[in-house]
Amino acid sequence: MLTLIFVVAAYLLGSVSFAVVTSRIFGIADPRTYGSGNPGATNVLRSGKKAAAALTLLGDAAKGWVAVAAAQHYAPDDLQLVAFVFMAVFLGHVFPIFLRFKGGKGVATALGVLLALNGWLGLAALVTWLVIAVVFRLSSLAALMAAATAPVYAYEMNLPQEWVFACFVMSMLLIWRHKSNIQNLLAGKESRIGKKA
Repeated sequence: MLTLIFVVAAYLLGSVSFAVVTSRIFGIADPRTYGSGNPGATNVLRSGKKAAAALTLLGDAAKGWVAVAAAQHYAPDDLQLVAFVFMAVFLGHVFPIFLRFKGGKGVATALGVLLALNGWLGLAALVTWLVIAVVFRLSSLAALMAAATAPVYAYEMNLPQEWVFACFVMSMLLIWRHKSNIQNLLAGKESRIGKKA
């Protein structure tokens, strides 16, 4: 029963789209109507409103962190519950019930989840993203590299196998959600960070 409550709550929290919420607060267009059409921080940045993009990033990361941190606090010995909550909040962001199951790609939420699981794991993923983003100015490439390396970091840090497996599944979903970006990257058509819609 406790697991079900936590999983449902995590999914509903994950379903809150901060891209849509902050866009309304700042009076800018719905991020689903321009750029990539993705309700995420990178697309909100294309509106030219850096504050809105930053708030979107923080909000999406925070919901991932809160869900997992709460599960760890109230059920510290239940590794499976934490793994289920881990996946539920991420899936809520990617397939949100409040947006007819058409959500973001989950990069910021995944970062929040990883930071809650293990600070060093989250930091390693963040540094990977930052290095690629700064060098290539391609958010999608940075996300793909961070997603691909996160399970490896988790395994090398000897985290519980339940968490490593959940991390692997999340990473595969992240890569799948970036399939159109992968096509654009291969074709040399991917938009660079900061480019307005």
